[in-house]
Amino acid sequence: MWIKFLLSGLIIAFCILLGYLAANKYRSRKKFFAQYEAFNGRYLSELSYARKPLSEFLAAYEYGGEFAKTLKEFSEKREPALKFSFLTKEEKGDCADYFAMLGKGDSLSQHDYFSSKKQYLAEKKASAEKECKSRSSLYLKLGLLAGLAIVILII
Repeated sequence: MWIKFLLSGLIIAFCILLGYLAANKYRSRKKFFAQYEAFNGRYLSELSYARKPLSEFLAAYEYGGEFAKTLKEFSEKREPALKFSFLTKEEKGDCADYFAMLGKGDSLSQHDYFSSKKQYLAEKKASAEKECKSRSSLYLKLGLLAGLAIVILII
């Protein structure tokens, strides 16, 4: 009897874990766009005030996850690969264009370009946060329901 309860609990926990892992794409997307927007804001401030060299600016702040990988590739090769499954083809193109403009031209033209990206990035960040919130809870609930269904079928 207690073995059935233990097995049932393990099955449900495993299915919830699968739901959590399935929602990882949306959490990564949310984190990427949050850091992307913060980077853009910092770069705009840098263009307006301090005007440090790009290499110093890139080293000044710590980022995590896929955005950190993108910045590392950019600082090494000057063109990030952007092989992330959570970005659409359009977003990958926009991101590649963004990094192609980084450090190119005079500060006024860069300020204009990156200021125009500010609203776009804010919308992408808000959209990613909303999608993460809804999809993460959905996948966890689906995992729970799948676990319960498997337990019912077994018992």
